[in-house]
Amino acid sequence: MTGVGQEERLARAALARLTEPGDETVGRWLRELGPVRLLRALTGQEPPPRGARAERLAGYRARAAALDPAGDLAAVARLGGRFICPGEAEWPGQLDDLGDARPVGLWVRGSANVRMWALRSVAVVGARACSDYGSHVAALLGAGLAERGWVVVSGAAYGVDGAAHRGALAADGATVAMLACGVDVPYPRGHTELLGRIAEQGLILAELPPGGHPTRSRFVLRNRVIAASLGVNTVGMAAASVFVQLSAGESDSIQC
Repeated sequence: MTGVGQEERLARAALARLTEPGDETVGRWLRELGPVRLLRALTGQEPPPRGARAERLAGYRARAAALDPAGDLAAVARLGGRFICPGEAEWPGQLDDLGDARPVGLWVRGSANVRMWALRSVAVVGARACSDYGSHVAALLGAGLAERGWVVVSGAAYGVDGAAHRGALAADGATVAMLACGVDVPYPRGHTELLGRIAEQGLILAELPPGGHPTRSRFVLRNRVIAASLGVNTVGMAAASVFVQLSAGESDSIQC
């Protein structure tokens, strides 16, 4: 890896645990101060960032006692994974379009190059409570995209997401699961085996450090990263966006 020193990597790993994904105020502070100074500012080692409220700073400082970024980096390494940061060769440049909502970094399981896969990726997402027909078509769509060389990106949820992943895997294709928890947390529990297969054949990504648990807001914020991962095709289109409505019911919709 190039472009990021160990001090910055440790600071970003700490910020990934200290702050919430997609927080644009934190993103602005990060842009203004850089990760090392921001970490010091949020933990009381330097003056607070511009506009930081006292109660917010108190929360950060209370959580700072539990920070162990070196331990988090070691934990993901034990899984055969890594933590990638903006500025490194593997960082997917599409995520920079999120501006101050860009991830602090990405925790990764899997051996493929994140940036290279993101260049030819298609996000396939849909309802958890879809019909059998919806799951069937999502699997066909995932397999068809994979057979044509596309990387299928989704959220590993029940319903359409899981079906799209399974379709790509069945076609011996590439698939990426973007989680709202740590890369070591099998969520949903019923997809433990599926997530294991994705880790072996594809990639699992997360903004939260190892052990991080999902919340309702984290699922919503996870979706911005899935959307930003949508790649470009090889014939010059700037981006691909297709909506397939399987029936009149919203529960049977697939977005890709």
